[in-house]
Amino acid sequence: MIDIALSIPIFFIGVILLYKGSDVLVDGTAKTASQLGVSSLIISVVLVGFGTSSPEFAISVGAAIEGHTGISLGNIIGSCIANLLLVLGISAIVRPISVRKGIIKREMPIVFGATILLLLISFLGLLDAYHHIGGIIFLGSFTVFVIYFYRCAQKERDNNTKYNGDSLQKNIIFVILGITGVVVGAWFLIESAVSIATFFSIDPFVIALSMVAIGTSLPELVVSVMAAHKNKSDIVIGNVLGSNVFNILLILGVSALFVSLNAIDSITPLLILLITTSIFFPILYTGRTISRKEGLFLLFLYSIFIWYIFFV
Repeated sequence: MIDIALSIPIFFIGVILLYKGSDVLVDGTAKTASQLGVSSLIISVVLVGFGTSSPEFAISVGAAIEGHTGISLGNIIGSCIANLLLVLGISAIVRPISVRKGIIKREMPIVFGATILLLLISFLGLLDAYHHIGGIIFLGSFTVFVIYFYRCAQKERDNNTKYNGDSLQKNIIFVILGITGVVVGAWFLIESAVSIATFFSIDPFVIALSMVAIGTSLPELVVSVMAAHKNKSDIVIGNVLGSNVFNILLILGVSALFVSLNAIDSITPLLILLITTSIFFPILYTGRTISRKEGLFLLFLYSIFIWYIFFV
């Protein structure tokens, strides 16, 4: 753990790394998608979604291995809620997010299905006494998800697309450098935030749902805000939705292989996650755009969630 005296300077170093890393990542993703003839949405869901979920993977799996089940599960629940309310809320305020009809028909049902699966498996106790079964179900579902998007990428690929710009290798290097900068920056912010929280003796589960979750969602936040600023709506949506699918199916799947997550005791936060995910169906179906007013509404809901976990 970082010494409390070093927490503040390390925090600012993390902010700088996040900003520069996300800038490089957004540009590299857009150029790579253009050169491959694949939509930036596909690249964002699979590649960027995985990259920005790396902090959640490290925190939750590491906590599961060490037996800290509250941090492992709480981080994922809190991160998914933060992605939907905090990340999309701030991104929409920066620039209203236009959502293609295909996202409503394809990506949103996948995220909603993964959330329902998490609640169902938790209710049945398959992340508790029979946690190995739950882990296998999650990882099996994740494999199906990857295969499905690989086939979608093949269908959307346009081999006749002409691209004039940097080489594919160079663009991929930019994506890797961007992800590295974002992940390292997030780690600095997470460690500094946890040190400050621990110094003030805040409960670990509350830390996981709030500060750690916000910390591990910072890559999604910075990448999505930067993409919104550059009017790359597909990257904003793909990053958030892809990250939530990775969080639930891959990260919880791996975590459940190591230890019981005591998910039956977290049904209320899981129901909040399901309600939060459900909110986006009427928002998207009514206008296919997340407006600035709706962004403010999402931030209002997130402030209520933070108040709830601290005071209720």
